Amino acid sequence: MQDRPVTYYLETLGCPKNQVDSDKLAGTLMADGMAATSDVAGADLVVVNTCAFIEEARQESIDTILALAEQRRPGARLVVTGCMAERYGDELAVELPEIDQVAPFGAALDGDHTPTRSTVPVSLGPTRRLPDFDLLNLPRPAAPRPWAYVKIAEGCDRACGFCAIPTFRGPQRSRSIEQILDEVDQLEVREVVLVAQDLAAFGRDQGQGERQIVPLMEQVATRTDRVRLLYLYPSDLTDQLIDAVLATEVPYFDLSLQHVSPSLLRRMRRWGDGARFLQRIDAIRDRNPDAAFRSNFIVGYPGETEADHDLLLEFVEHAQLDWCGFFAYSPEEGTHAVTLDGDVPVSLRDERLAELREHQDRITATNRDVLVGQQVSVLIDEPGVGRTHREAPEIDGVVLVPQDLSVGTFHQLTVTASIGPDVEAA
Repeated sequence: MQDRPVTYYLETLGCPKNQVDSDKLAGTLMADGMAATSDVAGADLVVVNTCAFIEEARQESIDTILALAEQRRPGARLVVTGCMAERYGDELAVELPEIDQVAPFGAALDGDHTPTRSTVPVSLGPTRRLPDFDLLNLPRPAAPRPWAYVKIAEGCDRACGFCAIPTFRGPQRSRSIEQILDEVDQLEVREVVLVAQDLAAFGRDQGQGERQIVPLMEQVATRTDRVRLLYLYPSDLTDQLIDAVLATEVPYFDLSLQHVSPSLLRRMRRWGDGARFLQRIDAIRDRNPDAAFRSNFIVGYPGETEADHDLLLEFVEHAQLDWCGFFAYSPEEGTHAVTLDGDVPVSLRDERLAELREHQDRITATNRDVLVGQQVSVLIDEPGVGRTHREAPEIDGVVLVPQDLSVGTFHQLTVTASIGPDVEAA
């Protein structure tokens, strides 16, 4: 008979949506009577929630699995879950004998939302019951910070040329507004960050129903001080949605642009072009000069020419985005992109990446310099660190603040200095 609780160590890789899955999994493990530990060497169960979006993420997941396998104590079980388990479960089980259990999340769904296989037959807790891994609506533990991600849907109905996510996360499956609001109430945080693979399509699954992102935002805003949206497709950035974002007083727009060349975007099976993107961004800035913008771009997609690259450089200069990520194209099995010609040499792709990143770093630093002397509203995330509306948690810069300001409180402070992507305020 054990004289201490069974403990688990949980490592999360990848995007905010994975973090929500881990929170739900932690709630399940604790309901099974287990206790969390930050000491991997002392844990009875080691769980790795993996990412499989691109090759770099997959390699990080494998490296993490192997490192934790070495660090665990004799007799501890190592369970791998998340996107790599969903996508490469059989291969992981064969190639990595260090793993005791490969446990994908949930059931794969067909177009009618009918399970095509049973939920995962694995018990991660000492009670040995079979947990329900449809994580969307499982309870989660109290938020350890004054903000929290809330996942409002799983999967995606789009068919972007570079993305394999629909093949292993399934079609979009939205939660009900009531379920989401219950979770928001339970979290009791000052800022809620709504996340999904296709956030603005919330409620319109498989082409049926109506988009409900605006009424959801409006109701969440009555329950917390800040509501932030992560990952919006530019084609869905309607006037109604812009109005709703600005009304929350968190004018932060995370736009999934991916490129600006019209011909390359068509090869990506994406909507838009640089001119239309700039027009939308400028219109928002005309309404609210304090609006902050983030985006991501793929570099080296098949068929990307020097002219395409120049268009992206020009867009970055004109758009003056606050935050921007540039990612090397990664060929993904089962996607449209792997059938295309026009591979970009790795050396040329890397040159383009370096040029874009250097250019954006200067823009970000300049935008931060402009804030010096301005008064800003700061939410204190942890001692000495906070954020304004301009910074999404974990992915953008931060505001360095006096250590004596209480976590979870708001303060009107004046920016006194900028340090690259970060600023100081007092």
